[in-house]
Amino acid sequence: MSTSPDKRSQSKSHVELSRRRFAVAASSAVIAPMVVRSSALGVYAPSNRINIALIGCGNQSRVDLPSMLRQPDAQVVAVCDVNRGSHGYSRPEHFLGRDPVQKQVNDYYAKKTGASQYDGCDAYSDFQEVLAREDIDAVMVTLPDHWHALATVKACQAKKDVYCQKPLSLTIHDGQQMVKAVRKHNRILQTGSQYRSNATVRRVCELVRNGRIGEVQRVVAIINSSTAGPGPGWMPMSVPEGFDYDRWLGPAPEAPYHIDRCLYRFRFHLDYSGGQVTNTGAHAIDIVQWALGTDDTGPVEFEDQGAIWPPEGHLYTTAMETHFRARYANGIEFVCRTQEPGFGARFEGTEGWIQYSYNKIEASSDAILDSVIAESEIQLSISDDHYRNFLDSVKSREEPIEPVEVGHRTVSICHAGNIAMRLKRKLQWDPSNEVFVNDDQANEMLRRPYRDPWKLP
Repeated sequence: MSTSPDKRSQSKSHVELSRRRFAVAASSAVIAPMVVRSSALGVYAPSNRINIALIGCGNQSRVDLPSMLRQPDAQVVAVCDVNRGSHGYSRPEHFLGRDPVQKQVNDYYAKKTGASQYDGCDAYSDFQEVLAREDIDAVMVTLPDHWHALATVKACQAKKDVYCQKPLSLTIHDGQQMVKAVRKHNRILQTGSQYRSNATVRRVCELVRNGRIGEVQRVVAIINSSTAGPGPGWMPMSVPEGFDYDRWLGPAPEAPYHIDRCLYRFRFHLDYSGGQVTNTGAHAIDIVQWALGTDDTGPVEFEDQGAIWPPEGHLYTTAMETHFRARYANGIEFVCRTQEPGFGARFEGTEGWIQYSYNKIEASSDAILDSVIAESEIQLSISDDHYRNFLDSVKSREEPIEPVEVGHRTVSICHAGNIAMRLKRKLQWDPSNEVFVNDDQANEMLRRPYRDPWKLP
């Protein structure tokens, strides 16, 4: 499938110049565009800068883009989205898409350099044309979940490093292919689970790892609820001008357009995401995995505990209230459930409990909260800026704080939990081979068919 970018890639020499040029207008004369020198965008010479493309200009770009723009050795040279620009994301006032985000980047660099205008950031509607640019070093994948695997695998094939938003994948099979692609092509991938770069979370995990609550017996991942969406009788809508809906669907099944199927609310459709289990749950479960030291494995059993699903005929298809139980091989019980105000991780041990929620720590005693981690004890990796950690890894070629395997293991728990809730029964899971034990029906749900012409390499 081929579409044109808003600004066609031309010759390599044109790209090298156009991505750095300014158009500066004087009051009485027009000054020719000038090439930006290394000092214009920071202290780093062009050979030391990392050229970044943002693939996906929706809700998450409001966080990821400013965080990358402020990095002194990164330059955002391209943005890509199938939506030219619209309101209707997580808040009505948010106006997002490739045109407004391109303007945001160009305005930022113009202000940073004191120029009247900057036009060095190109806008595209086809991410494959972004990947074809030889001057781009890394991409940020902030697409809906059903696009993560395709964009990541193709980026790896194009020798780009990847910052991929959580949840890493739509299915366990997709995640497996992402791991293979990263390793086959020797790429760096940072999973966008920013709590790995949160000092408060690291503190909780170190306290648990070093036995401050005794032997861990039970952990709880607390996540938000969601709604059923538009009810029976909802009507398809006309596709807005400037929105390539067929490209947005991509590998997902054909479906009539509705605004509540797209933009922010794609999260509540099983064809594109996993609901709150893979939304806030991906963060909470990632904290659990880090604290338990199980980044290279997962539970061995999953069981539905009465999840509540949308009634028949409603637009949304993901669980409104999540509740499943799992068990690790060492006997630790894991529960994932909806509980407002939502989001957190609780650890219960033989000598007390500790809980993280929204950057706050609570515990059963002050002694736990005040405990000092000695130098001889377990010290977890330190990152205070998830984006900085990614860029440092791109330069050093050392693993980031949440590499692809870790992000894959975390979201695999989300996916297996969703499968157990959908089947409403207990499932045995083999974390080494990543299959359900003697359960063909459950194993069929580990992957999804791709709509033509899209195929996962």
